[in-house]
Amino acid sequence: MKTRCRWVADDELYRKYHDEKWGVPAHDDGKLFELLILEGVQAGLSWLTVLRKRENYRRAFDGFDAEKIAAYDSKKVERLMEDKGIIRNRLKIKAAIENARAFLKVREEWGTFDAYLWQFIGGKPKQNFWRTLEEVPSKTAESEAMSKDLARRGFKFVGSTICYAFMQAVGMVNDHTTDCFRYAELSKSRTRAS
Repeated sequence: MKTRCRWVADDELYRKYHDEKWGVPAHDDGKLFELLILEGVQAGLSWLTVLRKRENYRRAFDGFDAEKIAAYDSKKVERLMEDKGIIRNRLKIKAAIENARAFLKVREEWGTFDAYLWQFIGGKPKQNFWRTLEEVPSKTAESEAMSKDLARRGFKFVGSTICYAFMQAVGMVNDHTTDCFRYAELSKSRTRAS
């Protein structure tokens, strides 16, 4: 039996996400944008709740196509508020639209959203060494800097804790605990990549 990070719920979808996606360095702008939106949606909720609705979000938000989302109007917001497949929170829906607009501006300035985000940790994943879940921080100086800069650029639901959860999800940091089977796998892949 594999040893996983202690936060992983006894749920097949959650285990699959942990085993295959969480902490794997992501550089695709579309995936980065999607995860930033979903991490914001998760505020005040469990990640499993959001994970279970992820396909519904992809459908409702045009596959997280930032250009389409940036063009959403008040009628679209009302349709989304009626969509039982997503979390119907007006502030979070409007934030996704504002974030799409801000995302497009960042991409225009930086060339890619990827280049912009990864500069907060010097362009390569940070290899942490946490033995227990209690050692894992909820925010860091890097997530604080990212949060402040994203907010300055007009992004919403991007507090430091949300940014750190995002950094963990997209592999900017390896926060699998050292007893987790994924810790060693991701450590090795990062050594080879650098």
